[in-house]
Amino acid sequence: MIGLGADGGSALALSLRVALFATLLDLPLAILVAAVLARGRFPGRAALNAAVHLPLVLPPVVTGYVLLLLFGRHGPIGAPLADWFGLVFAFRWTGAVLAAMVMAFPLLVRPIRQSIEAVDTRLEAAAETLGAGRIARFATVTLPLALPGILTGAILGFARALGEFGATITFVSNIPGETRTLPIAIYTALQIPGGEGTAMRLSLVAIALALVALAATEIVARRLRRRWVD
Repeated sequence: MIGLGADGGSALALSLRVALFATLLDLPLAILVAAVLARGRFPGRAALNAAVHLPLVLPPVVTGYVLLLLFGRHGPIGAPLADWFGLVFAFRWTGAVLAAMVMAFPLLVRPIRQSIEAVDTRLEAAAETLGAGRIARFATVTLPLALPGILTGAILGFARALGEFGATITFVSNIPGETRTLPIAIYTALQIPGGEGTAMRLSLVAIALALVALAATEIVARRLRRRWVD
């Protein structure tokens, strides 16, 4: 891409692809977990909530190392996936997607959970009296009303996945064209004498993408709230 160089353009394209896949794969599970935390009452609820938010407080390097142990070529999860399905994560762009999914997941769950908790349960009860089952109530009442939180979570998760660095470089290393995402490309440029200019240009792109994501979050949430009020 113009001004970024071949490596910078490749890193940006890879970051966008990784963030998109991570968000799309995270979203269904995030909705399910958010619904369970918002409506469920069961003994392990606090433990599940802690596990969901653990990536926010753990050093990203620790998260990446755990992923490497579990999903590495000889790991307890990675080995059967590779042998039975040919799915390899370690040192592949698919591993970058997995790392981004784990790190972004809490940011998807939190706003979705808050939106589901804000839905008036009397509306769900009314749908139940009309014969709607649990899944039907969730799909036709809860989900539409929680849409602002779902979209907000998706955008925030995408932005977080786009900027993921620590877990990614630990899990999949720094391989040009394969795992070198935009943050890793910035780090690499700073290690090269005279690479400050490239690092600056890539950093400006990263800042611009983050600002666009935050602005989109506000715009989407505002428009959806206005539509529901009207």
